Amino acid sequence: MNACISASFWHTGTLGCDPSDPSSRTRPMPSTTARKTRGFSLLELLVAMMIIAVLGTLGFSQYRKHSAQARYLKAQDDLKIVAEGLDQYFLKHGYFPDFGSFDAMVDGNSSLVKESLIKVGMSAQDPFGQPYEGKSSRSSGTYELKCSGNPADPEEAGPILRTPGQVTGSSPVSSPRSGTGPTADAPAAEAGAKK
Repeated sequence: MNACISASFWHTGTLGCDPSDPSSRTRPMPSTTARKTRGFSLLELLVAMMIIAVLGTLGFSQYRKHSAQARYLKAQDDLKIVAEGLDQYFLKHGYFPDFGSFDAMVDGNSSLVKESLIKVGMSAQDPFGQPYEGKSSRSSGTYELKCSGNPADPEEAGPILRTPGQVTGSSPVSSPRSGTGPTADAPAAEAGAKK
């Protein structure tokens, strides 16, 4: 009895193998699909890593941009809180308190904190790590609050200046309330300064 090759093993003709058939004596070729499923080529991995690197770079630059905008808005809010506290003090007493610096305004012993016109524990430094500047005077009847802005990008986030009834400075976000000139909260400050 002649043995023939079927698939990858030998068997005898009793299993239905015809020894005279030439196709039963040849081994089948390994399929090409089995070779492709073993893994990724180096080129495919490099392309995938480049796509991830580009997306990561774009994401990081957007994160930095939005982080700087958030710090600038925080500085604007801090100055607004102190300005509103000074305006409230003016409405209550008829004059602005005498403060020679921003530190004195936000100190725990200041009249603004004691009368709960501003929140306790406000920082004397802006979110960019620079000190706020400020002064108010009873005799001149005015105050001035200033933030230097973002030192890394002074064009987009420049200095902010608040005086009674006026807010000047650039804004990194585009909204109807941003930009230079008076804002929507300015009429309240003007009313405090005129009384």
